[in-house]
Amino acid sequence: MSISWYPGHMHKARKELAKAMLNTNVVIDVLDARIPQASSNPLLAELRGDIPCLRILNKSDLANPEITRQWCKFLSQGPDNLCLVNGRDCFLSKESILRGCRQLIKGKATAVKKHQVLITGIPNVGKSTLLNQILCRKVAKTGNEPTVTKRQQRVKLDDDWYLIDSPGMLWPKLEDQQAAYRLASTGTIRNTAVEAEDIAWFTAETLLQDFFPCLQKRYELSQKPENVESFLEEIAIKNGCLGRGRAVDWNKVSELLLNDFRSGRLGRISLESPPATNPHSGTSE
Repeated sequence: MSISWYPGHMHKARKELAKAMLNTNVVIDVLDARIPQASSNPLLAELRGDIPCLRILNKSDLANPEITRQWCKFLSQGPDNLCLVNGRDCFLSKESILRGCRQLIKGKATAVKKHQVLITGIPNVGKSTLLNQILCRKVAKTGNEPTVTKRQQRVKLDDDWYLIDSPGMLWPKLEDQQAAYRLASTGTIRNTAVEAEDIAWFTAETLLQDFFPCLQKRYELSQKPENVESFLEEIAIKNGCLGRGRAVDWNKVSELLLNDFRSGRLGRISLESPPATNPHSGTSE
């Protein structure tokens, strides 16, 4: 199955984002710490141009800490780039965000006293939750389904900085289907737009290949299953994901696996490593 999801409101969000860039001093790009590369929108780089970028590796409590540190170092390369980490075990504050923004514009000539920062990210990356966190109040709707935020809003950070919150946005054509499947695995794409069984099969295949100890611990497996089908059958039987005649309910067991992965019940797993590192070193602690 080829994955593609670009609802009409995302086209509108792109146009609004391009307009907002005209008065923006710093762009905050919120990424999923488990998949920093797949969750990086190529359209943003095109629209951002030479505007400094503060990247935030969000949901870091779900990702491998060492791999996250490697990504943070990699994404901080260059004078116009800075990367920070946010998760349940390392909450970012408004002061940390502002300090990073000021660092990025330091030494840059500007005639304005008021500065604007634009925060963006793909759907369901946790941008709205992060925004509520740093402002210590609820200013953005949150939820487990993507595209909760559907219009821009402007909020005050301090006397000199304002923030524009933009809706989550993908790009029209997901050319890298491996990356698209990783996006679907982490819940970026609506469940109604993809087949849970197809995504769970991909996820199971990846986890069996690179993260079997996590599966073994969670599902109490005595040995590594021969293939994805036998693995899903085994956890279906153990967890009561069965239908009539005790036949495997493939949709139910698929939802079980995806929920376990997305919630962190399988451990802290990074599906991507930065360039020049071992692509299979992101095992859970």
